[in-house]
Amino acid sequence: MKAIIFDHFGGPDVLRLAEVPYPELRPTDILVKVMASGVNRADLLQRDGHYGSRAFGDSPILGLEVAGEVIAVGEAVRDFSVGEAVRDFSVGDRVMSIVGGGAYAEVARADSGLSVHIPGAMSYVEAAAVMESFVTADEALCHLGKMRPGETVLVHAAAGGIGSAVVQLAVAMGAKVFATASGSNIHKVGSLGVEAVWDYRRQDFEAEIIDATGSNGADVIIDFIGGSYLARNIRSLAEGGRLVQVGLLGRDDNAIIPLDRVLYKHLKVIGTVMKSRAIEEKRAMVRRFAENALPMFVDGQLRPLVGEVFPLDRAADAHRRMEAGGGFGKVLLEAG
Repeated sequence: MKAIIFDHFGGPDVLRLAEVPYPELRPTDILVKVMASGVNRADLLQRDGHYGSRAFGDSPILGLEVAGEVIAVGEAVRDFSVGEAVRDFSVGDRVMSIVGGGAYAEVARADSGLSVHIPGAMSYVEAAAVMESFVTADEALCHLGKMRPGETVLVHAAAGGIGSAVVQLAVAMGAKVFATASGSNIHKVGSLGVEAVWDYRRQDFEAEIIDATGSNGADVIIDFIGGSYLARNIRSLAEGGRLVQVGLLGRDDNAIIPLDRVLYKHLKVIGTVMKSRAIEEKRAMVRRFAENALPMFVDGQLRPLVGEVFPLDRAADAHRRMEAGGGFGKVLLEAG
């Protein structure tokens, strides 16, 4: 089968299309004919060598999410349960899955506990924009952030794949949502139902959120930036507020924490990364997503946001697009 590989770390130019062996089917796996796959920031970091030689899962091939058709089913899949939810798949089923690498290929291996059926008439391209973004969003906002209806939520980088998923989920669950984005995406993010969107280059979100909440601050902040945002986020939290750190686009691990605010306002700072989690933790995340958020795609409360779509053999261009920034929604690869 064909897949995108790289022989050494570097920029997008290191990516190339090559013939590779088919993945081996294990008892609790399904094999998926890949129709589309998502491009994520973690793929760029892996290509650059940020993770070293670690693959964090099943394959050194890039790609963490796929949508496609089941072409083979492991012998234990029908008996394999994740919590109380049983993943029952058959050849021909339309599925979307989180994978431990291997999505940039014609066929991918997926753990059945990390897979769900594609709801309704959702296309494969749309489905490829769901799993990594919305499972992460549900985990950060609901499980870790403990968001409750009526609370105030601030979402940074709200035009990106995960950021826009967090915004949609928070709005659907009855939160009062504020967001930051680049100037070119202000109106697009605004269309998702937020109270206000602030241009992060021109406006001070700390001052804006304090003003918008009558000096109370946000109950939950979901951040993908880190660095200089950390102290500002903490100062922007309400009493008992929760900051969930999902990414480090700021590439600065020497950020300052105003501990007096953390102590006296009883704040929580929580970090989460899906890529390095154990398989059991990922299965639990997918189960929670399936119970909480997946039904909202059926009734239209949530929708995949497709940004730009590239054919598999133009994976390098897809990486360049993501590195350029400023896009809205998910960057995707389409097979075939």
